[in-house]
Amino acid sequence: MIPSIKIEDYFYELPDERIAKYPLPERDSSKLLRYVDGNVDEHIFRDLPGLLPKGSLMIFNDTKVVPARLHFQRESGAHIEVFCLEPIDPPEYNTAFASTSHSVWKCVIGNAKRWKNDLLSIYNPDSDPVVASLNLKARLIGRSDRTGEVEFSWEGGHPFSNVLDICGSIPIPPYLNRETEAIDAERYQTLYAKIRGSVAAPTAGLHFTDRVLKGIKEKGIDIRNVCLHVGAGTFLPVKSSEISGHPMHREPFVVGLDLLKRIRDNKGKLIAVGTTSVRTLESLYYVGISCIETGKPEDVGQWAPYERDYPYTVTEALDAIINYLEANNLTELKVGTRIIIVPGFKFRLVDILVTNFHQPESTLILLISAFVGGDWRTIYDFALSNGFRFLSYGDSSILFRRDIANSCENI
Repeated sequence: MIPSIKIEDYFYELPDERIAKYPLPERDSSKLLRYVDGNVDEHIFRDLPGLLPKGSLMIFNDTKVVPARLHFQRESGAHIEVFCLEPIDPPEYNTAFASTSHSVWKCVIGNAKRWKNDLLSIYNPDSDPVVASLNLKARLIGRSDRTGEVEFSWEGGHPFSNVLDICGSIPIPPYLNRETEAIDAERYQTLYAKIRGSVAAPTAGLHFTDRVLKGIKEKGIDIRNVCLHVGAGTFLPVKSSEISGHPMHREPFVVGLDLLKRIRDNKGKLIAVGTTSVRTLESLYYVGISCIETGKPEDVGQWAPYERDYPYTVTEALDAIINYLEANNLTELKVGTRIIIVPGFKFRLVDILVTNFHQPESTLILLISAFVGGDWRTIYDFALSNGFRFLSYGDSSILFRRDIANSCENI
């Protein structure tokens, strides 16, 4: 049954001055809130290794933010902003980024009403000769409610990834209320980012440094990666009064066969770095169910966790994915998810979550509430009362799932 949840119940007052507009000079000098079984205390992020249970498995999202925001100009002089979301032709990220003359993308379009299907030229106010040599053009070939299909074409034989590097900018969150600056190219990216595709950073990972990662490994904690490409839907506000009216966006993710086996055999706590890692890991159970019931992995629907009771164990679900991959000589699971995690969700894999502080009345606040058994206000009241910085460039927290906190030993 789809949960009946009023989004107004997840509002809190967030003064603009509490939103971190810029990152701190050192990534791991941010504050770290710890929540364990209803109790909250304060640390510094570089202390994280000492707060983690020994023998844990820690999962990071190694997606990489692409400079996906492009500005074009009509012959009339009107400016059109085009924000690349996901490739359509070719449909795979790697092949789309490798394209050398044209590519079609699903995009969010600013000033869309002013684009009359004419061919646009890249905006080049400084007459940069490198930008000019690309002769980048954009044509609108389809429209939908919030997005459009845009065909890009360019010259010089450069892969589209290089075209974006030259012409695009990092799409920092709109709530920062500023233009992208040079610092964002480095700091709105995790140190371990590898696989291009996100239009928003998995911000929980922005605090990690080589020093912190070294300390985690020395603690005997196994570090592994998944990849979920974060879509622009992460910025979309919940406009419906009931969460049942909010459509979740699809995000593609990849999990390796070896990691699936490692998760299946894990005996320690499973730690997710960021809500994107949580969405990926918890989606695996429902992908496994599709393998059991239909014989193949399928995208996870938004309300799949709430539609019925499932008789399968996590091990059975993971085994079904593993068996499918091995039977088809595949080394990776590639699928998508629209899963929404709200109070009433049954967590099956993730025990501990490292995450930043999120916007009021957002789907991420609902996820936090679900994870801590509805006790999200305790966490946010403490953060607001103790000088924590909020949102993407803000401070961090480590949350022990409410129903497992008492079993976390060997810290």
